[in-house]
Amino acid sequence: MARQRKFSIEELYQSTKELLLERGYEGFTFSILASQLDVSRGTIYKYFENKEELIMEYMIYEMNIFLEDLTDIQRFHSFETQLEFLLELMFDNVEIQQLIEIGQQVPDNTSSKAKEHKERLDHLHLELYNSLQSFIQLGKDEQKIKEHLPDSLVLGFIFQAITIPNHYGVPHKEWVKSIKEIIRHGMFIKVN
Repeated sequence: MARQRKFSIEELYQSTKELLLERGYEGFTFSILASQLDVSRGTIYKYFENKEELIMEYMIYEMNIFLEDLTDIQRFHSFETQLEFLLELMFDNVEIQQLIEIGQQVPDNTSSKAKEHKERLDHLHLELYNSLQSFIQLGKDEQKIKEHLPDSLVLGFIFQAITIPNHYGVPHKEWVKSIKEIIRHGMFIKVN
């Protein structure tokens, strides 16, 4: 007998997130999601034509939350305090980069809605980088960032550094402190 239980959008997105992080794009199915939500697959199909639509809609939801949280960076007036805020926000949302990478695997030719969502997600990704332009410019103005370095490279380096896997189990606090140190000061010993 088909289960007709209802689920909230928060439950749907939380289960989607868990399954994507656990199984990746290829391992994510409506069958598994339905089982986790204790509903029938048909219940999910009432709202989404395919998994690509759901995944992209969920990604948009996550990016909007991150971008909203990121607006608080303007409360800080020095580059160092903005950098600390950004790094803390990123470490609090470390899965966002992994989810972005999963989102890049999603084909946009499965439905017009999936394509529309993918375009919206690409736009939000650019909006993320654009929203950090003043942060980068502040770093250059305060001579904390070398003027000749491309802004997108600096931002990409910061975002990618957060996703470096901790294969040797360095305690989290030490791991975060070390990544921050490398971002701020590099990894080479300065010789006078």
